[in-house]
Order: sequence, then C-alpha cells, then structure tokens
Amino acid sequence: MIRVAIDGPAGVGKSTTSKALARHFGYAYLDTGAMYRAAAWWCLHRGIDLDAEQPDDQAITDAVGEMFADGHVDFGLDPDNPTVVCDGMDISADIRSSEVSSHVSVVSGIIPVRHLLIAAQRAYILGESAEDSFSHGSGIVAEGRDITTVVAPDAEVRILMTARPEVRQARRNGQASAGADDVTKRDKADSKVTNFTSAADGVVTVDNSDMDFQQTLDAMIDLVDKAIDEQLYSDYASNLTDYELDEEDEQIIEDAETGTELGQSGPKPVGVLAVVGRPNVGKSTLVNRILGRRAAVVEDTPGVTRDRVSYDAEWAGTDFKLVDTGGWETDVEGIDSAIASQAEVAVHLSDAVVLVVDGTVGMTASDERIVGMLRAAGKPVTVAVNKVDTAEQEYMTAEFWKLGLGEPYGISAMHGRGVGDLLDAALDKLKKAEKTSGLLMPSTLRRVALVGRPNVGKSSLLNQLAHEERSVVDDYAGTTRDPVDEVIHLDGDDWLFIDTAGIKRRLHKVSGADYYSSLRTQAAIERSELALVLFDVSQPISDQDLKVMSQAVDAGRAIVLVFNKWDLQDEFSRARLERLWETEFTRVRWAPRVNLSAKTGWHTNRLPEAMRTALESWDKRISTGKLNSFLGQLQSAHPHPLRGGKQPRILFATQASTRPPRFVIFATGFLDHGYRRYIERSLREEFGFEGTPIQISVKVREKKTRDKR
Repeated sequence: MIRVAIDGPAGVGKSTTSKALARHFGYAYLDTGAMYRAAAWWCLHRGIDLDAEQPDDQAITDAVGEMFADGHVDFGLDPDNPTVVCDGMDISADIRSSEVSSHVSVVSGIIPVRHLLIAAQRAYILGESAEDSFSHGSGIVAEGRDITTVVAPDAEVRILMTARPEVRQARRNGQASAGADDVTKRDKADSKVTNFTSAADGVVTVDNSDMDFQQTLDAMIDLVDKAIDEQLYSDYASNLTDYELDEEDEQIIEDAETGTELGQSGPKPVGVLAVVGRPNVGKSTLVNRILGRRAAVVEDTPGVTRDRVSYDAEWAGTDFKLVDTGGWETDVEGIDSAIASQAEVAVHLSDAVVLVVDGTVGMTASDERIVGMLRAAGKPVTVAVNKVDTAEQEYMTAEFWKLGLGEPYGISAMHGRGVGDLLDAALDKLKKAEKTSGLLMPSTLRRVALVGRPNVGKSSLLNQLAHEERSVVDDYAGTTRDPVDEVIHLDGDDWLFIDTAGIKRRLHKVSGADYYSSLRTQAAIERSELALVLFDVSQPISDQDLKVMSQAVDAGRAIVLVFNKWDLQDEFSRARLERLWETEFTRVRWAPRVNLSAKTGWHTNRLPEAMRTALESWDKRISTGKLNSFLGQLQSAHPHPLRGGKQPRILFATQASTRPPRFVIFATGFLDHGYRRYIERSLREEFGFEGTPIQISVKVREKKTRDKR
C-alpha cells in the first residue's frame, strides 16, 4: 500500500489537489481537515460556546470524544464524493460554512482534541490496507495538519504544499464556500499547535505559487510514481535472492533505476571556409587532409564531388566550417550546371575562400573565370597551388601571381606538404572577415539520416524541407555521393539532416566512388539518431528497399517510413500499397508512416510530428517497478508454454538502456522467440514505443546450490 501524506497552510489547494491525486491512482482520500471541521460543527451543534474569551477545553474535548467513541460521525473516503455523515445526516456542506470556518481553529488548538483526531486518522489510514477497503489495499491520500510529522511520519510519500501568503489569500477569496477567511489569521492560530511553514526531514516541499493546478498535480503524480516504483522494485528484485548472479548481473540491477538526460547547448558561431576550384584539381583531397580523415569521396575522375558538403574543422585552436564543393565550370549544362551553381552558392555563403588550382597544368581560362566570380562575391581568397610535391617544383606557383589574389601557396594535398602554411594564411583572412556565418553542429542537435535506394527522392525531400536547392537533383540515379549535412528548421525545431547516397544492392560488385559512397551511407546511419527511410511508391517495392530499411532497424535507429510520390497514385495503386503494408512490412509495423510528395511538398508538414514521436520512443525509459508489475500481470495471464516438462518463469526485468530501448529479463529458463515477440508486442501496446526498435535480452539463471555440510 502507498500512503500519501500532504500538509500545508490554508489556501494552497491541498483538498483539490489531494482529491485529484487519489482519483488518478484509484486511492482512498481522507480529508483530516474535515474531521476538525466536523468536530467544530459538533460542538456548535451541542451548544458549546466557542466564542467565549476562555472556551471550556474540557467540555470541547469530552464532546469530540463522544462524537468518535459513540460512532456519531463517519467520513467517506471516495475522492469523488468525500461525504461527512453525522447520525445519518449529510453535513458535508454544513461543515464548510463561514460559521464553522471561523471557529475550527478554536477546536483544533486544544491538544487533547488533536490527540483524539490523530488516533481516528491513523485508524482510517490503517483500514485502507485491507483488501475489502475502498482502494482494495492500493493506497490512501490523507491531507491536513500534522499528517506528515505526527499522523503518518512513515508514509511512503510526504509532501508539504506551500505558496506565498498573497497567492493563498487570492485563492481563498475565490472560494465562496470558504467564507474568504483571512489566511494570515488562520496561519497564526494554527501555528500555535503545529508547524507547516517548513518541511521536516524526508518531507518534499512543493511551492505552487507560480504553478497552475495541472502542474501541481503532475509534480505530485511524479512523486507517487517514484514511490510505487521503489516499492515494486524492492518486491521484484527480491525474486533474485536465491539465484546465481555474476558481476554483470549485479551491475545491471544496480543501474536499473538510472536514466540518461540529454544536455542542451546552442550552436557555436564560427567562420566558414569554402574550398573551390575547377574539376579534378584535388579539392576533396585537400579537405580530407585538413580534416585528418577520409570524409570526402575522392577518385581520379572529374566531377566526383557534386554537392557542397560542410564539415566541422579545427586548426591551431581555431574552429571553423570547411565546405567542399563540386568543380566549378562555365558554359556547362545539365547536372554539371547544377554542380557549378552549388559551388557559387557555397562561395556566397562563406566568409573566406581557398581557391585550388593545379600546378602541373598551369593557369587555365577556367581558373581566370573563377577568379572573376570570386571578385564579384567580394570574399577574401587564398590561392592553393596543388600537386607541388617537392621544393624543386615551387617554381610552378609563380605564374599564379598573375591572378592578382596575393601570394600563391604551393601545396601537396596528397602528401600534406605546405598545407599548414596555407591554413595559417587562410584562417588569418577568415578571422578578419566581416562576419561569421557558420555554426558548428551541437552534439545535441537531433540527427536525421535520409536513406533509401538510389533515386527515391532523398535529395528532393531535403531541398523541399530546406526551401532551397541544397542538394544536386537529377534523374540520373546516384547523383548524391557524399553525405550532406544540413541544419533545417522544422516546426519550431532545428534538425541536422544527413542526405546520403543511395545504397547499392551488392557492395562487393560496386567499385570506385559508388563503393565508398555506400560505405559512407552506412556510416551516416550509424551517426544518425533517426532514419527517414524513403520508398518510391511509383515503382514496385523491391528487396533492395526492404534491405535498406533493415539496415536502419538493425543499427537500432529510430525509424520513420516515407512513401514518396503518394500523390501520383490512383485508388487502385493505393489499395495495393496498403495490402503490401500489411504483408511486407510486418517487421516495422511499429514505425510511423508518412505518405507525401518530396517534389511538391504535399504532406511534408506531417514529418516533424512523426519524427518527434519516433525519437521520444527511442529515448523512452520505463521504470523498473512499473515494468516488472506489467510483466508479472502479463505472465499470469499468458504463461510461457512448457519446455521439457518445465515452465520458464520471469524473475525480474529492467530496461538496461535507451536509444534504442533495451530490456534485460532474468528468467528460470530459455524464453522462446515467439514468447519474446509476444512480450515486445505487449510492451508496445502498453507503453507505446512507436517508431523505435526494441531489443530484448534474456539471462537464464540457476538457483544457488545449497551447502549441505
């Protein structure tokens, strides 16, 4: 049984909140204040003068003792109808009159009367532990004076509600039935025999001066939930007492009640350095050299990099954004034109530029046209003459003085020669730039990977959500090769989107840039928290589509399924897809599904809610007590089938981790996969978990061997 004791001064809302709390949990409700009011009403009803300068304490005590001893009064425990009946007459309204309210402190200030009432209150609380009580032994919420310190000092939940005097008076003024009594006078009178201004040891203070009713109730529900969980945890953990446990088991049990809170921090403003140049001069190789890892796809073929791709970088203590771009050329059409446009956009959004030229080729007309574009943009430029592998080749930098952009730096992006000096010069110009337009990606930004087989509309969806041409889009499958990071503001929140290359079916048969792009797609899934898995419903759903989906599920990421081009389907096609949903997607029926059009933006507004739902489920933690209570009921209703004449039994369970939710079950025997699936379905039905995989591990434990000596 859970006993909740709530104390506090007049006007804090004890009665209203306590009744709502009892109603929420199905507990009994005891208004101890009503007992004092009933005692005052009884004395007035018996003709005792409570207005006398020196009231007759003995007469009042005798009258109250008679009221309880002879069973004249009965207090109802139903929070929806907490009646007070005296000799068969309902006096619930009478004890709330202004006359009673003005005299109740006279009665409650007599110590022997308080002792009588305290004994009665304890009897009511104790009676609730019985199976035939109002709550069937579940619990009781008792509120009033001395309840947390004298009446029920060992209650599982003890709360002192309080609020500023002016707030309490305003609340009392709004309660007509209360007679708008002066809370200051009530406090002064009551404080002669009880203390309700500060919490005793173990009593939680809830100051609701600046809280509305629901916020106050929610705070108390959390406290009761915690107490229930602690009680249940203790009960179920005791099941393991007689079983052999190893160190890992002990650690899991010890950590059963711990959760992970995500920190919140804003993005850090930094400068943006764009790397531009004509195709195949080594821009991506230079980017990889600066980053110290193979982040950009590199191949000895012009045009491998197609999008502008940004990375968080650091050099000599300076953080900055590094933007890799596709090769810039003039007088090109089709996808080459789109690539060139992306490079121009990168320059305009940057604060400084590194122009990469090829020292082995020399200055070209394209280089001169790029310089014209850079001059028009007005950005500070540092010239990097690539492929100057030795000191003897430094002469190749001389002709690039003609570009009029200052000293050209001879470097070898492949071997790292001269890159440090180049960065020193480029970052010096970056620091002097007029503004910093970049933001380092905060680790707390929710990361979303766009995945799917090639040409299902991933980049189109990214552009639609960003409201700009962020990624190169072309009918040619596999246009995107590098993962593209983009912060997009959706429905009030910032999200980090990762647009990935389409996953090819047979990686061992894919070579070159496509092979490395496929590997980076898998890395993007691993780096993400949520995977938006896209399907082109204008084409038949293939094994390749389902394989991509399975990769995201197996990686343990939150999932939202996106059916693209839904607006183009007729009724027959939509019915066919719904049938397919029932048969081919059984593994992920728990995932939210959004039918939309990436090209037109139709129904893309439904994505944020689905994404939040999936991530909330991914982060969800079920308390150990609540989990064991649920599994106990589940096991009682549907026990595991017999195995070899024995029936495996669940002893204890805990959620070991989140992201995705992972449950560890200690059992007396192996649990069949069918029963595990039943547990998973039941967990989803009870607790939600929409949009996240659930992992269930079973630890079979033997009973401890008895020492027969």
